[in-house]
Amino acid sequence: MKKFLMAAAAAGALLVSGTSAWAEAVKLQLKWVTQAQFAGYYVAAAKGFYKDAGLDVTIMPGGPDINPQQVLAGGGADVVVDWMPSALATREKGSPVVNIAQPFKKSGMMLTCRKETGITKPEDFKGKTLGVWFFGNEYPFLSWMSTLGIPTTGGADGVTVIKQGFNVDPLIQKQADCISTMTYNEYWQVIDAGIPADQLVVFKYEDQGVATLEDGLYVLEDKLKDPAFVDTMAKFVAASMKGWDYARANGDEAAQIVLDNDASGAQTIEHQKRMMGEINKLTEGSDGTLDVAAADRTVATLMKGGSDPVITKKPEGAWTSAVTDKAKGM
Repeated sequence: MKKFLMAAAAAGALLVSGTSAWAEAVKLQLKWVTQAQFAGYYVAAAKGFYKDAGLDVTIMPGGPDINPQQVLAGGGADVVVDWMPSALATREKGSPVVNIAQPFKKSGMMLTCRKETGITKPEDFKGKTLGVWFFGNEYPFLSWMSTLGIPTTGGADGVTVIKQGFNVDPLIQKQADCISTMTYNEYWQVIDAGIPADQLVVFKYEDQGVATLEDGLYVLEDKLKDPAFVDTMAKFVAASMKGWDYARANGDEAAQIVLDNDASGAQTIEHQKRMMGEINKLTEGSDGTLDVAAADRTVATLMKGGSDPVITKKPEGAWTSAVTDKAKGM
């Protein structure tokens, strides 16, 4: 009997201490490299929020050669972080991706121009050279130009588009009059490069009425037919949003957690702290629930493409509240 009780106690201890052995595995593919843009996920892992939810989450950084939607379609990830324009364009092309949560409420995208170019309003873009990110990031820009009626094929009445690398070199080297920047990253790289704010003119997509949703969480539609997968994703979203809440309340600590997970060694704590402050403005007030009105505006913006819209029809089934509805009770 004594041996039986000891064995039972040992088994019980294994069940408690070895929880991770039965944890549900989740692979998360980020849109870009490790930085404060994804702090909520790194914080959730570092503070044990995923573990407490019974999850074993692997966070996979992105990069210039990594397309989250391709990783998702290929089975390399269970859930990915991506912008809605890219996801909707991918869906229309035949890959059934679905938004299950929207941690970012606002867009951080903008065009940053040298004041010396004489650009003071969007109409002044005509005849100018603009740096644009591609790999799915070009869709909001193309929709904006279409809304303005400005061709992207060059000429005096159009704009010349150069494929911008994920840096600010074209503006610094005066290869472009304006470049794509995010409020939390590249804009500050321009400042750090020696161009003061008073020598810059910025156009935030939010202010121009063409903002589209960024940094949502996406999965493959077929996976949502499995109640167990929906349950796993609900746990993941609930724990992730707990991570985002913690990051907003503890910005400096969150920045350090991000830095601790950066294998490149290229980031600095000062830059991550500053980025964290800007990112918090975009996630503030979000519990992960998608604002359907904002999604509809994104769709409307993407369909304003004249003869070449980003998407040609309103998507059906491109987002669901099934996961976030369940996450709220966790």
